[in-house]
Amino acid sequence: MTISVTPKNNKLMPRRLMSSLFFSSSKTLSSSYSFPSSHSSTPSTPTHKFSHSMMEENIENAESIISKWDPNSSSYTKVTSLFHHNREEAKEFLKSVKDLRQAMHFLISENSTSPKLTLAQNLMQIAMKRLQKEFYQILCKNRDHLDPESAPVQSAGGSSNSDGEDEVRADDFEISVESITEVERLSAISMTDLKSIAECMIRSGYGKECVKIYNIIRKSIVDEGLYRLGIEKFRSSQIHKMNREDLEHVIKKWMNAIKIAVRRLFNGERVLCDHVFSASETVRELCFSEITKDGAINVFRFPELIAKSKHSLDKIFQLMELYGAISELWPEIELIFDFESTSAIKLQALSSLLLLGDSTRTILSEFESTIQKDSSRNLVFGGGIHPLTQSAMTYISSLADYNLILSKIIVDGPPSATSSLPESYFEIPTMDNGQTPSVSVLLAWLILVLLCKLDSKAELYKDVSLSYLFLANNLHFIVEKVSTTNLNYLLGNDWVLKHAKKVKQYARNYESMAWTKVFSALPGKTSPAITPEMAKECFRKFNAAFEEAYRKQTSWLVQDGKLRDELKVSIAKKLVPVYQEFFDMYLVMLSGEKNLELLVRFSPDDLGNYLSDLFHGTSTSGSSTSTSSLQMGGCLPR
Repeated sequence: MTISVTPKNNKLMPRRLMSSLFFSSSKTLSSSYSFPSSHSSTPSTPTHKFSHSMMEENIENAESIISKWDPNSSSYTKVTSLFHHNREEAKEFLKSVKDLRQAMHFLISENSTSPKLTLAQNLMQIAMKRLQKEFYQILCKNRDHLDPESAPVQSAGGSSNSDGEDEVRADDFEISVESITEVERLSAISMTDLKSIAECMIRSGYGKECVKIYNIIRKSIVDEGLYRLGIEKFRSSQIHKMNREDLEHVIKKWMNAIKIAVRRLFNGERVLCDHVFSASETVRELCFSEITKDGAINVFRFPELIAKSKHSLDKIFQLMELYGAISELWPEIELIFDFESTSAIKLQALSSLLLLGDSTRTILSEFESTIQKDSSRNLVFGGGIHPLTQSAMTYISSLADYNLILSKIIVDGPPSATSSLPESYFEIPTMDNGQTPSVSVLLAWLILVLLCKLDSKAELYKDVSLSYLFLANNLHFIVEKVSTTNLNYLLGNDWVLKHAKKVKQYARNYESMAWTKVFSALPGKTSPAITPEMAKECFRKFNAAFEEAYRKQTSWLVQDGKLRDELKVSIAKKLVPVYQEFFDMYLVMLSGEKNLELLVRFSPDDLGNYLSDLFHGTSTSGSSTSTSSLQMGGCLPR
């Protein structure tokens, strides 16, 4: 590929070259050559004549190789790359430019009217056109595989060492291929060539031309890389109009792209820029800023647009993922974009991070408020698990999966507002190490808010025993959810054990309230002996009480099999032995009664069989509880 270079104004160019040469490397040159004293009466000395002769010889030597590679001298030089054709000759070309610049500096200070100076100036223009062409060709030819990691630098934020000389060191060209692939070898060679040309052009006063070419090509590569990663430029109005599926899709694409964009694309560009323009900190800063600023700001602005869009409770997980991605990359972002000219990029990333945190905390507050304001008075069928319990615990356990990110968001946010619930209601979970993470306090608090709401819903049941069964069911569900998710790690074993005890207490309260009438129908162990008539009355009362309890509780529901079996076993252990004793003692007394089977309707074995039917939610006529299935209103995630 060839480059079209606009010829420079021949009258203006020498003036720029002379200005550049006059102000560069005066200390180095003065130490290498002897300059006449301004007070000397002798116009010239043997040393001066020798230096003048040597400088003119340098110009003549430079003329040979520079003229050979004049882009306009032949069709061959127009299509042939010097650095690709003969690397040793390229090395000599760069050295001749250095010698030419030194000669021009000498002549400007000693003999500004020398005809050799005009020749040197023309040769310098030719050399710069050739290097400009070579620089362009190397960038274009290697745009697809120029690997910044092949550069002899370790990371972004630093520059490769430079000895201040323009000549290319031999070890820059002699690149080992023992431990790198062919592509890596070619990339490393190209980077070395770019660095050598850039240093030569900048020191010769042609830095502007060099930078312009570099910026145009490399910016197009960065922009293309972001496009291939799926990074798009969105307006706020576009985000607001997206449906849920489309929004999830663009967020997923951004999440897949962000690490590659920062660690490979932006970091790689910083490394490459630092390497190529290691001779000038100002140049590499301006180049890197020009190449990456637009693309990087667009990348880091996307999470801000998401954070500002309409909130919903389930959106919190997307916000936390975006927050986690930027938070994880923040140290690298600070290092890559540490120039003053790229501070706007860091500010944009930080702005997105803060807004994501604010939006997450807002949604958490809305979630708590949603639980507290749930005003549904519909009774859950059979005292089963309330839809609010299921959806809220699913949500809270999902929050626990993001505990590390959530911890950062809580810590970085303002202090929590004072809750309306008394402090005595709240048991702060204690970890095994004695510390309590802020996220543990938050999640324990949300569960407490849910438990308080469930207490109020339990009061809606007319049957007190069913209220306790409802509480046992729902708290057991909560405890199981905590035990089998990351909540167990965050709330700790003590929290689980304390609330498991409360489940047992609710179960005991249920048994006491639901079976008191059945137990009271039988005489106690300390009761005096009873007459046959009294025994018959006990059997009648027992039959009626047990039938009523059975009829109601077969329609009640305990969804957890383990809890259901524990309740049945507990009731059977208390009821069957007492009835067995009464049955054995008074059945013989009543053996002569007519229609005994109507009087003694249940054997002890029958009780166990009947109890096995309880808590399956089988609807029976005559149930005293009005229940109906609830449908979730959509305010909480299922």
